Amino acid sequence: MQLRTRTKILPIVLLAAGLAWIFLSADRSGTLAGGRPPAPQEGFPAPDFTLATTTGREVTLSELRGQVALVNFWATWCPPCRSEMAAIQEVYDRYMERGFVVLAVNATRQDTLSSIAPFTDEFGLTFPIPLDVSGAVERLYEVKSLPTSFFIDAAGVIREVVIGGPMSEALLQSIVEGLLE
Repeated sequence: MQLRTRTKILPIVLLAAGLAWIFLSADRSGTLAGGRPPAPQEGFPAPDFTLATTTGREVTLSELRGQVALVNFWATWCPPCRSEMAAIQEVYDRYMERGFVVLAVNATRQDTLSSIAPFTDEFGLTFPIPLDVSGAVERLYEVKSLPTSFFIDAAGVIREVVIGGPMSEALLQSIVEGLLE
């Protein structure tokens, strides 16, 4: 009888010890192993960055707090990127007076500097075009495909992520209006 009792109790003790170990060793810091923050995603603060634009001006994301921002990663050779640029410009023109800003981050490491100016002229782009020459911001945002867009609220929190495209003007307008309210 004593052996049967031990046989029943041993799994319960091991399970309890395992649960205690999981609870006591859990990382509650909000970062991944290695001290890195979690991948940029909805509901988390947008990682800050500073990049030079095509006009030579530096732009820092955190300095745009108080405004709704679209951070769009793109390249001139990318067909969906080309397809959505006119819609992004249209929505920017419509809502910039209400506090909407676009940072169209060119994935310059995957593109050519000489093709950017003709592209922006072709589409009449008036929003800032930061150049991610080293790919550091692409890596920071864990961009795996182009285009990838992050919609960031006035508090600096990512509220929507759109991977792929092209985004329609209606979709852009819907997201931006929701964030501006």
